[in-house]
Amino acid sequence: MAPGNGSVVTEFILKGLTDRPELQLPLFFLFLLMYMVTVLGNLSLVTLIGLNSHLHTPMYFFLFNLSLVDLCYSSVFTPKMLMNFLSEKNIISYMACIVQFFFFMLLVISECYVLTSMAYDRYVAICKPLLYNVIMSPKVCWSLMLGSYLMAFSGAMAHTGCMLRLTFCDANTINHYFCDLLPVLQLSCTSTYVNELLVFILGAVNFTVPSLTIFISYSSVLSNILQVSSAKGRSKAFSTCSSHIIAVCLFFGSGAIMYFQPSSAETMAEKKISSVFYTNVVPMMNPLVYSLRNQDVKLALRKTLLRIKF
Repeated sequence: MAPGNGSVVTEFILKGLTDRPELQLPLFFLFLLMYMVTVLGNLSLVTLIGLNSHLHTPMYFFLFNLSLVDLCYSSVFTPKMLMNFLSEKNIISYMACIVQFFFFMLLVISECYVLTSMAYDRYVAICKPLLYNVIMSPKVCWSLMLGSYLMAFSGAMAHTGCMLRLTFCDANTINHYFCDLLPVLQLSCTSTYVNELLVFILGAVNFTVPSLTIFISYSSVLSNILQVSSAKGRSKAFSTCSSHIIAVCLFFGSGAIMYFQPSSAETMAEKKISSVFYTNVVPMMNPLVYSLRNQDVKLALRKTLLRIKF
């Protein structure tokens, strides 16, 4: 019966976002609508950037990757989440849980580094405009993205490998709506010391380093903007950064609440709400924030629609 690695648990039960039956159907339609907006928004951005040559710049190269990550990221959780709203017993197999956990770690770490690369791009654009084309060459952009995905893959493999060495005995109810790291670790009947040590080390690397890099980049950007004498120039510089700052605050803020707040039964409900932000709200908001506040994207959309029409 064991799915391998000494585990006697062949399936887990996901407790879900809420245990109140009267909320299940309204939540199903709410998250279905959010998922449709997420898929449509991110797929539209990927398509627009791919089809319009004037968007083939470093800034939109990173935005293309962010939309691609968000598109995949939301699809890791939401379809299963929607099914669970309509099911009496929310069951996920051991291997499906491990696969979901792997892709969660892969994509969440990828998003951290893609957002960091975007912050560096804005720093170079505003603080070193004359050297922008030299510093942000296609080779550098591809190297940043390759490094981001390699860091994400290595982190996901490390976490998943350590998860596979655990034994799950009797307890199999995950107090969450997906196979998140901390709720799954709580079910192990063997020592999770190595896993917790890995969470601390990789958390420091994959959360602290991007956060500090983004903070330093935008501190330099802010300092540079304040030195601009023209009010119009300051406004334009702020507008190019504001969308990214909103995306960073939503993603890192909700992630910090989830992983750096002490665990307890009382705070788990709050953590679930917080996790909704970085698993569902952020992937939905990113394309809206970048498209509604961006004239280049609006222009590309009009051009694409005209091509389709004629």
